[in-house]
Amino acid sequence: MPATLLQLCFADRYQRLRYRTALVLYLLVILIGDIPGVRADVGEYASGGVLHSFGYGVLTLILFSGTGGGMARRALLSVLTVAAMGALDEFIQSFLPYRHGSVHDWLVDMAAAMLVSLLLTFLWPRMVDAALGKSAPLPDA
Repeated sequence: MPATLLQLCFADRYQRLRYRTALVLYLLVILIGDIPGVRADVGEYASGGVLHSFGYGVLTLILFSGTGGGMARRALLSVLTVAAMGALDEFIQSFLPYRHGSVHDWLVDMAAAMLVSLLLTFLWPRMVDAALGKSAPLPDA
């Protein structure tokens, strides 16, 4: 079981599945967040900034892992995708009488995406090697 889970999280052959998972999670964030009263109830346990940072940070992680190519390409596409996702989320909220769209929330989404992408740019290759049992090349002495 743990080996299968590691394969799902890190193996290249499951990239599309991880990307699609991010899209489904995003749709759930939109749908659940737009139910009247749910955001207010969750707000008792975590502030909007914490929710946006955590939620869009996790989406960035899954998008990064589900995007192919080099680390810079993954980071850029993940940040751009989260920018679009966050903007659409805030746009939808602006039409709901019990919610309001906020540029501040979108900036928090972007900050989380940039931080997670930056960290993953440097850590992802090592994480994959460690998870899948690959040996990292030794640095030249």
